[in-house]
Order: sequence, then C-alpha cells, then structure tokens
Amino acid sequence: MDFSGCTGRVIENPNEALTVALEEAQSWRVSPCFQSDQKSFSSSIFFSFLFSAIHRTQPWFHGRISREDTQRLIIQQGLVDGVFLLRESQRNPKGYVLSLCHLQKVKHYLILPVSEEGQLYFTMDDGQTRFADLIQLVEFHQINRGILPCKLRHYCTCIAL
Repeated sequence: MDFSGCTGRVIENPNEALTVALEEAQSWRVSPCFQSDQKSFSSSIFFSFLFSAIHRTQPWFHGRISREDTQRLIIQQGLVDGVFLLRESQRNPKGYVLSLCHLQKVKHYLILPVSEEGQLYFTMDDGQTRFADLIQLVEFHQINRGILPCKLRHYCTCIAL
C-alpha cells in the first residue's frame, strides 16, 4: 500500500508551504510525485528538511529517550491498550521506534526510512506499507490496526520520571 498522498494540491512555493505548515499545524502533505528537475531541486531539499523534523511538534513524539524510560512512561499512564509514543531509536541512528501498550505489555516497533526514486518513506514492514512522514504513519494507525496488535488510541503524555 502507498499512503504518500499523490492526490490533492501540491504546494511548490517554499514560502507558501512554510506559511501553510504553521497555520494548519503541519497537517498538509507533499506529493512524492514532485519532480526533481533543476528548477525544483532546492524546493525538494527544503521539503525533505521540513519533513525530517515536522513530527517533533507532535505531543506523541518524545525525542531521544531510552527504552527503559519509555516503558516507565507507559506504565505510569496505566498500561491501557493503545497507549503509545514515538521516539528516536538508540540502536539505529536513522530509525524511530513506536512503543505501544497491548495486553498490559509494552511492545516496540522499529520504523525505518526508505528511499525510493529520490523520495523518502517511512515503513515498519519492509516497505509493504509506506508513509510520507511519521505524522501520516501515526494517523493511519489511529484509524487502522495495520501490522500492530491494536490501534493507537491515546498518546503518552510527557511527565517527569
């Protein structure tokens, strides 16, 4: 499956894209059908940079925390099915980890970036399901279970350990 958002309006002007991102809380997507000719090359770099960091504004993203701290946070939230957070992987410098509570156990799923034809995607299942960014991955799994044992229901809030 491909959830890259090839339909809809593509904003090619970097200034307009930044304005829209700020006004709409980064809820828009860039089409992977974006041409990488010389004229749009700098725009492609801009969009790649923007999307590499856009998830950092989300309440479910906890940055660089350890697996142990992740488990403590989720346990403090009550071990309810569907409680989750997303963090940077400590073992894979380019990867991320989706940590999820299911049946009172914390499970961890590696998310890897995959580049195909100059387009960056994120996947948890070796490219079978690809997402344009981490926000799209989380939104998909809040609606669909996908490869996870349950849907993402409640993000884990950041509290002092």
